[in-house]
Amino acid sequence: MREYAKAEPKMWHGETMKALRKTREGLIVGLYLMTSPSSNMLGLFGQPILYMAYETGLGEEGARKGLQSCIDEGFCSYDEATEVVWVHEMAKYQIASELKASDKQCVGIQKAYDALPKNPFLGAFFDRYEHAFHLSKRRSADGSTQGPSKPLRSQEQEQEQEQEQEQEGGPSKGPSKNLKSESLDLEFVLPSWMPTDAWDGYVAMRKKQRKPMTDRARDLIVAELQRFRDDGYDIEAILDKSTTNSWTAVYAPKDGGTGPTMNGGGNRV
Repeated sequence: MREYAKAEPKMWHGETMKALRKTREGLIVGLYLMTSPSSNMLGLFGQPILYMAYETGLGEEGARKGLQSCIDEGFCSYDEATEVVWVHEMAKYQIASELKASDKQCVGIQKAYDALPKNPFLGAFFDRYEHAFHLSKRRSADGSTQGPSKPLRSQEQEQEQEQEQEQEGGPSKGPSKNLKSESLDLEFVLPSWMPTDAWDGYVAMRKKQRKPMTDRARDLIVAELQRFRDDGYDIEAILDKSTTNSWTAVYAPKDGGTGPTMNGGGNRV
């Protein structure tokens, strides 16, 4: 059990708390998750709904209603099968927005992450806090370690390079360590979870906009979509929105309309 947790007074003026005030149950569950006896500094922990129902006094129906409100507002995600909740920004407020690589807390955070039980949010948590806390080993939903991550440039950096190449009349003709990324990658296979029609439409749009993807840019986009998928977002809707608006990048929806939700049985869909 945690001995203490941070709950700053200014949080009441934040957009998230304002949104959670829409329902009494949502506000109570949100506060409970931040201070739950089961919680940890990472904000990723086992949280049975029955414990939540009893300790908040809401009962099971009220606890489920409040939890769904928290999910709808993007405050957290919950997996019924493993009974694990992820309060998305909790690590940021309980630890820090970011730490120096030399900070000893980084080692402790990695150990705490390594000790977490299997759950579908392990990969998404790593992707969210990898650079802030200098995490080194990513875990998949089955708990397996995927090894040290390789630093990737952001989509914006990749797009800036593409634009510079276009302005200069195309890719540099000189020697380069990244020549392969400028050529056709015949080994690339579209992930099985990718909606083919939506992806093809997005690729065609970029070609029409005269901003076709290099192999490197494509890999970055696929990795970003994988993170969105891990968070429960509708990949087809994200791709279609970028295609419709002629966006070269892909973005998670801000309105929560295609974000993680629970079905009638409490499972994320």
